[in-house]
Amino acid sequence: MSDITIASPDWRVRLGQWIDSPGPRNFVVTLIVLNAVILGLQTSPAMRAIAGNAMNWINALIVAVFVVEVGIRLLALGPRFFRDGWNVFDILVVGVSLVPDSGGLSVLRALRILRVLRLLSTVRHLRVVIESLLKAIPGIGWIALLLLLVFYVFAVMGTELFGESFPQFFGHVGASMFSLFQVMTLESWSMGIARPVIDVYPWAWMYFITFILVSSFTVLNLFIGIIVSTMQEIHWAEEELKRQETEDKAHAERESMRNLMQNMYERLQRIEAQLDRRD
Repeated sequence: MSDITIASPDWRVRLGQWIDSPGPRNFVVTLIVLNAVILGLQTSPAMRAIAGNAMNWINALIVAVFVVEVGIRLLALGPRFFRDGWNVFDILVVGVSLVPDSGGLSVLRALRILRVLRLLSTVRHLRVVIESLLKAIPGIGWIALLLLLVFYVFAVMGTELFGESFPQFFGHVGASMFSLFQVMTLESWSMGIARPVIDVYPWAWMYFITFILVSSFTVLNLFIGIIVSTMQEIHWAEEELKRQETEDKAHAERESMRNLMQNMYERLQRIEAQLDRRD
């Protein structure tokens, strides 16, 4: 019984190491990409007429592989499987794939493309990007509040200054904020909004240029700065973890070597003592 207890965790560890090794991981990534291509082809009536049944069978086979992969991870990790948010994400995506897309649940047919999102949990670099975005949410929230204040101030100013002549753009605060959003995106802002206003109010260029400088070139760059900084922090944390793991492994190897040498020394001492007694 004790041998079974000791050996049981070993095969689960080896199973977890195998499923996370480059071979199985790259195979799953290939299937995810193939599944995405097939789901795209299935939107074409011509392709469905040519190879509809074949694509359905390939999709079913890919989903079966996904189920087996998630099952292996669950078997290898046990309850620890649910401590990782990416594992929970994977099991939800695969679970949606198993829901029948007929009858009252036919709307879930469109959710099959969510399988492609498994790339986020399988490809390490994509996972780092998503983790960076999630970690940057508090900072982004404060910048979003700052941007909202900038929008509100300029919207009230625009309503007061241009609302009478251009009610379609600045008739009220809501319309002004929507117009300013178009200006911030730099999409048809000049000919669509700014120049008609400037024709009536020649000094209005100062209003629009100031808003663009504050919103597009200042506040939005803060978003980029926070995300880049967070990605660097996560990268440095991963590098530090790898360095620590390397040091721990080297320390364990040194300890093992020291214990081996100590055992050899003690054995030599015993042999010498035996020889001395014989003499």
